[in-house]
Formats: sequence, C-alpha cells, structure tokens
Amino acid sequence: MNIQLSDKFSYSKLIIFTIPTIFMMIFTSIYGVVDGLFISNVVGSNAFAAVNFIMPALMIAGSIGFMIGTGGSALVSKTIGEGKCEEANQIFSMLIYFLIIVGFVITILGIIFIRPVAEMLGADSSIIDDCVVYGRILLVALIPFLLENSFQSFIVVAERPIMGLVISIAAGITNIILDFLLIYVFKMGIIGAGIATSISQTVGGIIPFVYFARKNKTQLRLVKTKFNKSSLIKSCINGSSEMMTNLSISLVDMMYNIQLMRLIGADGVVAYGIIMYISFIFIGVYLGYSIGVTPIIGYNYGAGNKEELQNIFKKSLILISIAAITLTGIAELLSRTFANIFVSYDKELLNMTALAIRIFSISFLISGFNIFVSSLFTALNNGLISAVISFLRSIVFENLMIFLIPAILGVNGIWSAVIFAELFALIVSVICLIRNRSKYEYI
Repeated sequence: MNIQLSDKFSYSKLIIFTIPTIFMMIFTSIYGVVDGLFISNVVGSNAFAAVNFIMPALMIAGSIGFMIGTGGSALVSKTIGEGKCEEANQIFSMLIYFLIIVGFVITILGIIFIRPVAEMLGADSSIIDDCVVYGRILLVALIPFLLENSFQSFIVVAERPIMGLVISIAAGITNIILDFLLIYVFKMGIIGAGIATSISQTVGGIIPFVYFARKNKTQLRLVKTKFNKSSLIKSCINGSSEMMTNLSISLVDMMYNIQLMRLIGADGVVAYGIIMYISFIFIGVYLGYSIGVTPIIGYNYGAGNKEELQNIFKKSLILISIAAITLTGIAELLSRTFANIFVSYDKELLNMTALAIRIFSISFLISGFNIFVSSLFTALNNGLISAVISFLRSIVFENLMIFLIPAILGVNGIWSAVIFAELFALIVSVICLIRNRSKYEYI
C-alpha cells in the first residue's frame, strides 16, 4: 500500500504507516539487548555493569542526532506541506552536514576525556577500565550513530518507513552475528562487544546517507546548501524535547547508578541495566509511533488541514491507550522470564530483578501518553512546550523521585520512582493540551 502524508488516515492506514518505525525502534533496542545478553552471560556481571555505567554518557552525545532528526523532520515536513520542496531539501542537507561536523568534534573530545568522565560518575576500580575501553570504541563510530538517530525521522518524511525498518534490521543482524563471533567464539570480551555495536551503528548510519546522497524517487535528497542559522535554531528548538527525552534518560540512568551503588552495590546497577534493556523495547513502541506520526501531523498543520489533524489526534490517543494496557500486561506477566534471560546464574539477583521489573513496568501505563503529547507539539513546531514537558517529566520529576521515594518506601522505592514521575508529567501534558487546543485545533 502506497501511503502519502497527504492521505486521509484510517486506523489501519495509520498503523500500517507507523508500524515500520515502531519495529525500527524495537529492532534498534533489541540489538542493544543482545549486547547485554552476551556480555552478562559470557563475559560476566562486572563487564555488564561497566557497559551500563558508561552507556548513559555515550547516549547524551547520541541525543543530538535525535534532536536534529525530530526537530528537522518537523520543519522539513511542514515546508513540504507548504509546497516548498527545494527549500526543504536545502534545510535537510544543511542539518545532516552540521551533524557530521558536531559528531567529529564530540568524538575527539570524548576519546580524550572518557576516563575522567567515568571516574566523575563514580566508576570504581572493578569496572573503570572496561568503561573506558568500551566507551572509546563506541566513540569511534559516533558520527554514524548520530546519522542513524537522525535518519530515523527523515526516512519517514521521505515516505519510506519500510526502508528505515530494513536498515534497522540489517544493523541489528550485523550486531547479533558479530556479538556471537567476537564475544562467544573469539572470546574478545567487552572489546568484541564494542566493535560489534560500532559496526552495526555504522551500517545504520551510512546506508541512508548514501541513499539520500544519490538520485532517488523520494522528496528528499542531499544537495549543495548554505548554512541557515534560523532553520538550524528552529530545528534545535523543535527537537529539543526529543533531545531532552534522550538526554534525561541518560542523566536519570546516571542518578540511578549513583543511588544503586550507594543502596545496593554493583548488583543494583546490573538489575537496573536489565530494566533499561526491557524498557527500551517497550518504550520503543511509543517512540516509534510518535516518530512515525510526527511528519503526518506536521504536514497537515503546514497544509492547514485541521479536520485531518483532529482525526490523527483522536486515533492516536486510542491506539496509545490500547498499547499501554497491552505492554504493561506483557511486562508484568513475563517479568521473571526477562530477568532469567540475563541473570539465571544468580538466584538472589534474579529475584531482585524480577521484582524490580514488575514495579517499574507500571509506568508503561502512563509514559506513552507523555511521549506522544511531547511529539505532538514538536510536530506543530512548538518546541518550547514540547521541551517543557520532556524537561519536567524526566530531568525534574524523575531525578527528584529517585532520591525522594526511596527515602519514604525504602530500597524498593527506587524502582517505583518513575511511576510517580510519569504521573506528575501526565498532569503537565493534559494542562498543555487544554491550554493550546484553541490555538492548534487538534480537538
């Protein structure tokens, strides 16, 4: 079925258009999970703790790609909706070239300062060397990683979501095969895990770059362009909420690790790492849908089609409600199975992790709504509201709850901190929707 942004969307058409992006996010998460499986079961819990300890710092850099991708795609789709295709290509190209330059600078600085960063975050002698080795290997592939994150959104604008899914599957399969060979067969340990991830990210970033650099049948292509300060600023503001979401996830992970090292020790970091791997997959459903639907909203907003904007908004809320109930149920039922996959070799750690997953998973009932509302305002080119929701949701509410709830409920309170954070964020999201309904007329 050939679906265009200008179509009228039924439930089936909306699902068909967004499901490749959903699967793309899930597969992207899965090949991260495969790393964890091999490292935990083959290399050991200390190496697994090291990966989860340094990964948040690396994801902070990667969040720039999400910012340019989501914010830029909203601007580009709006520009296409206004009938300015040539200008849209120039903006698209400028943003990609800018991302490459930024990636190069961060790579150099990251390789130099990765050890002081790990020490500052509290890595002890048992994991510090693995943190540095793994971090430096992934930094070498930072530019492709930024491109991969950015192209996830632009591919949807180009009306090629299936291509995005195929690229993600290719990257995932590459990672799985290399993990098996380098970690399990050749016993390269954490170095092998880093190389496998770096090569898979390179696959995910370079393939779409080559595609858009050549003549293609889509509305997007990399062309000669000039630096456009206003478009860059607008894209960054538009995408600041998505960057904030990814940035806050990393910052929250750091705070969790600090608290867990204090309250439980390295086993707590391992348990939280498992929760994050599972959460990435489940939250990937919400993120994938939001990324997939953003260009549709942006296009109809730019074209002034209020009726279709209302149609998409209503259907999205219903689909997210169904997903929230389904995902939470799955996580609750399979919590012990998930934990067993990673730490079957340690019964005490297994029991703690299973309980932690059951508590944490309640947040899936709420998080999808907050993610969608934030993306909605990004698509409407109101990056400020989108950023406020994301900033309060993750950086303010969740960081506050990480330290407040354990003081009230004890050690298990740290696993429920995210539930309270999402509840407070939901209140903010509803207020923003009500106050802006007459301005954008999505209701």
